[in-house]
Amino acid sequence: MAKEEIIIAGFGGQGVLSMGKILAYSGVMQDMEVSWMPSYGPEMRGGTANVTVILSDKPVSSPISHEYDTAIILNQQSLDKFEPLVKRGGVLIYDPNGISRHPVRKDIAVYAIDATAEAARMGNMRVFNTMILGGYLKVRPQVLVENVMKGLAKSLPERLHKLLPANEEAIRHGMEIIRKVE
Repeated sequence: MAKEEIIIAGFGGQGVLSMGKILAYSGVMQDMEVSWMPSYGPEMRGGTANVTVILSDKPVSSPISHEYDTAIILNQQSLDKFEPLVKRGGVLIYDPNGISRHPVRKDIAVYAIDATAEAARMGNMRVFNTMILGGYLKVRPQVLVENVMKGLAKSLPERLHKLLPANEEAIRHGMEIIRKVE
């Protein structure tokens, strides 16, 4: 691995920033050079939120990216904004829930993961974002699941550590349900 530039984007409250933080911590656990740069509107919950994560084997010179190797998209606004910014040959992962116009580019690999529907079916919407993260790990195994679990433990407050097993299950389930869109 040389460098992976990732954008995760959706509505505030979907766990976008948490997903980025977990990925960043996971990279640190693997002795990678890491950058985590969140961006969100003043309204937070319900407004748009995104985070850029850079994982690299060399020092990261800038946390700002204008093109991405991978985009993880959780709403239509973000799809419209970031689909054009995925590098040719890159990856776009999206949850089709609430998406009215699906990705159209043919020069990138597109994957869908029905995490909203699956989390609802499982009766635990709190694992939605870790399910998406599992899908990402299946497609782009930049960090090990063990390190993601360490990153998750680091980012969750101690009082929520009882949720770690459900999140690990969601990560593994996300790896199973992600599918390539042809």
